[in-house]
Amino acid sequence: MENKYNRLRNFHQAKWDEEVIFQLHNPGEKGIIVPEVEKEIQNEIGDGISEIPASMLRSEKPNLPEVGQMRVLKHFLRLSQQTLGADFNVDIGQGTCTVKYNPKINESFVRNPNESELHPMQDQSTCQGTLQILHEMGEFFKEISGMDRFSFQPSSGSHAILNMASIIRKFHEVNGEDGQRDEIITTIFSHPSDAAAAAVLGYKIITIHQEEDGLPSAEALRSVVSERTAGLFITNPEDTGIYNPNIIEFTKIVHDAGGLCGYDQANANGILGITRAKDAGFDMCFFNLHKTFSGPHGSGGPAAGVIGVTDRLKDFLAVPIVGKKEDGSFYLDYDLPNSIGKTRQFYGPIPVIVRAYAWIRSLGAEGLEEVANIAVLNNNYLLHKITKIRGAASPFPAGKHRIEQVRYTWDKMFKETGVGTYDVTLRLADFGFHMWSSHHPFIVPEPFTIEPTESYSKEELDEYIEALQRISDEAYSNPEIVKTAPHNSVIHKIDHSVSDDPKKWAISWRSYLKKHGN
Repeated sequence: MENKYNRLRNFHQAKWDEEVIFQLHNPGEKGIIVPEVEKEIQNEIGDGISEIPASMLRSEKPNLPEVGQMRVLKHFLRLSQQTLGADFNVDIGQGTCTVKYNPKINESFVRNPNESELHPMQDQSTCQGTLQILHEMGEFFKEISGMDRFSFQPSSGSHAILNMASIIRKFHEVNGEDGQRDEIITTIFSHPSDAAAAAVLGYKIITIHQEEDGLPSAEALRSVVSERTAGLFITNPEDTGIYNPNIIEFTKIVHDAGGLCGYDQANANGILGITRAKDAGFDMCFFNLHKTFSGPHGSGGPAAGVIGVTDRLKDFLAVPIVGKKEDGSFYLDYDLPNSIGKTRQFYGPIPVIVRAYAWIRSLGAEGLEEVANIAVLNNNYLLHKITKIRGAASPFPAGKHRIEQVRYTWDKMFKETGVGTYDVTLRLADFGFHMWSSHHPFIVPEPFTIEPTESYSKEELDEYIEALQRISDEAYSNPEIVKTAPHNSVIHKIDHSVSDDPKKWAISWRSYLKKHGN
């Protein structure tokens, strides 16, 4: 019989009965022998311990595993074989979290000792190269967004939103309206952090829901703005992938009410070089370097939230920002009269910024726009193919094109076969793929969110589509094979009892031993 799934690979993941590193401990086994300090150095600086206050010294040695180098290497290589990731498989099912190719040459830049061994406390005159990169990155992002001043201090997108909310609060405080303006407006399909970060500062959150076309309406916004409106935080396109063409009307409504507008551009893969935040009337915006500008994702980090503001808000940014003197040298500028202060201990996640700097320089302006064009092309190719799969659909009006991602649904298949998103997610692991559960809020029933970015070829997208097609065929002909998946993965059926019981949680090996006694 002809194999109609000819693009699918014969995949079976390695499974090792591997102990945790502490269980490999063998007293006396050495991974490395630390050389003794030369007498000349010891005479100059002492033994390195005597100067440490007694209150800072351990009463006993740390409980570290003693394992030889070869066994350590085998251990971590075995663990790596039990993992799916961006460099291993077609990783387009991360929901709204966005995974794309990270050029390996960029790793050589951040691991160069001239960069990796910088110390945040060293004199500014000795790190002019890094300050120049930060300054030039600000110039790049001015062009990308239209904003007038940038800070690279935030550690993530959520941290950048917290910075935006802090700027809004400080702005209204300076204008004598902080006590009055206590509401932030957002939309249900904007990133959840837009509401969460503002709520951390004590703002009341007003959420607008979508209409039948999948978009929030200007009328709904008008109905909630008032003298209490501090600002609007909105993602566009939202997490459905639908772009709001009326965004300028939204920002005008909020401005007319006296509020400020923050653009959540954490994911700008589909709009680089096509739309700009300032042109849409926004006062501030931010970007996630790991979502759009090819910093490694790491399933939650490392990250960097690049925040930009218009001229009237430039003095509200977190300090320091990077300035340039008349002689061409660079410095950290703390002279911002209305600054929200420092929002992290040191300047920013420099390695992430350097990787993104190299990526932008390698592409140029035309390349960045091409990234957006290919991301949109890939996404709409998937939309065309997936909505032809039995049981799959994209909610809201049929035939509506999307920008960079789509929130699909298996609801029809679930009602007809009992096979839902969770089952599909586990079955995908049998083909070397994975689909994460980042679909908040769960308004779309049985959701699955896919974003191909510009990184993947048509052949790779077709392979992913064939896996979804096969799972759909199985759901309608032999649903048990899907419901009992995965079969070819490291763990065949996951026991969630430990995750569901807080009394069994253990965040470290030591706490595990305390709780379980072995």
